[in-house]
Amino acid sequence: MYEEFGGADVLRVVDRPEPHIGADTVVVRVAAAALNPVDAYLRAGGLQGLMDTHFPAVPGWDVAGTVVKVGLDTPEFQVGDEIIAYARKDVVQDGTLAEYVAVPVRTAAKKPAGLPFDQAAGLPLAGLTALQSIRRSGLAEGDTVLVHAAAGGVGSIAVQLAVHAGARVVGTASERNHDYLRALGAEPVAYGDGLLDAARALAPEGFDVVLDYVGGQAIETAPALLRAGGTIASITDARARDELGGQYVWVRPDTADLAHLADLAARGVIRVEVSQTFPLDQAADAYRALETGHTRGKIVVTP
Repeated sequence: MYEEFGGADVLRVVDRPEPHIGADTVVVRVAAAALNPVDAYLRAGGLQGLMDTHFPAVPGWDVAGTVVKVGLDTPEFQVGDEIIAYARKDVVQDGTLAEYVAVPVRTAAKKPAGLPFDQAAGLPLAGLTALQSIRRSGLAEGDTVLVHAAAGGVGSIAVQLAVHAGARVVGTASERNHDYLRALGAEPVAYGDGLLDAARALAPEGFDVVLDYVGGQAIETAPALLRAGGTIASITDARARDELGGQYVWVRPDTADLAHLADLAARGVIRVEVSQTFPLDQAADAYRALETGHTRGKIVVTP
């Protein structure tokens, strides 16, 4: 938990009472909780005015675990069910980096038996972001798609979903991740000054869809890379909507979408890359690793 905004040094491990359970929530014993860049942004105070933080605050929205207690009206789940959730609530306070967490049923879905807990925990926010941004972009079979930050948690799932949809996928990433992108079915392009020319060489007529998961260069180069009538969907910059006529996407909890992603993962259609796993008492170190900005796939904390 943390009691003030700041860097990873404000995090500390504490004992707290078991979480309060509401009528439409379940209490979950956490098997794994995944980290996301937004966690660090929230902890630094970066979303004040958009989301309220109530101190002391426990970080984390992604979780996989087992239901140990059910609310008054939760027919979707029973004690003993294994679930995954994008457990985002209206305020930042009681997150998933804990031994137990109260999860609203509207944010959860059952975890397929064959999907490991660590991979399941890495799926909700990243998977929902990828799925919902692709849907909003209007991506269709046969499209040529440019995925920015394609080796990251969101981008790697977006690549796999786009390939599964029958699109040709080009992905930006550092050169050390190019073989990884090829294994996912994408054609890699390096970040940097040569990005525009390299991407144009692969798609001379332009891209039907640009998916921005990093901002900066992704937004600046989009007008030159989109074909006439093409669409950009961004999770980082509202200019994609306001200036480029595309979509600005803020991921939403959605049980049906999450169940669909879990099924795809269980069947091997998509896979979640877990790059590192940390115990709960090393959560601050896990965030330090995340905040280097060089993570491939997901970082997971296991109580």
